[in-house]
Amino acid sequence: MTFDLQYNSERTNLIIPEYGRHIQQLVNHCVSLEDLEERNKMSKAIVNVMGNLQPHLRDVPDFKHKLWDQLFIMSDFKLEAESPYPQPSREELAEKPDPLPYPKTASKYRFYGNNIQTMIDVANSWEAGDAKEGLTFVIANHMKKCYLNWNKDTVDDSAIFKHLFDLSDGKIDLRNTEEKLAESHTLIRKRPPVKSQNYQKNKNQKNNNNKNYRKKTR
Repeated sequence: MTFDLQYNSERTNLIIPEYGRHIQQLVNHCVSLEDLEERNKMSKAIVNVMGNLQPHLRDVPDFKHKLWDQLFIMSDFKLEAESPYPQPSREELAEKPDPLPYPKTASKYRFYGNNIQTMIDVANSWEAGDAKEGLTFVIANHMKKCYLNWNKDTVDDSAIFKHLFDLSDGKIDLRNTEEKLAESHTLIRKRPPVKSQNYQKNKNQKNNNNKNYRKKTR
């Protein structure tokens, strides 16, 4: 008895390799069925098998919808079967997503991070009043905290107000205000020193030795 060896390089490429060649052959056979009822029955069976092969995706929203889409994709969009979901098209699959815009940075004041600019833009969109004034001082205190985390020193409130004026394009001006921001020591929280594992291990060993000593002296 002789066997003909066939290498994968000599076979047709798999459209979705994760499901293997056997599933692809089932899909191809389903496409070739002439009876619509048989195609529908086999399509549902293939989707169930595909779901068993991908159990980690069952918690993903629209799990069944994804499986049916993959079924039509593996058939090269040639399968004519009744699906509980809208059938995808080749054009939708080839459509390129919209490019993502570059994040808006804080120019030369990068140590404040990107979110501070978003907060300033929100404050600029508010009408003048107590709420906007409160928000501007919240932003200024946050900027002072970010500055101290970056500089690890102290900073005058006048410098924070100037930076806020620049980042808001001159729309938020606290440079002549008599209000004071939070003190530097209240904005920076000192973290307790982290004790090494060896220190904790030696401490536990010392406690165990003391317990053993007490037992022996009783």
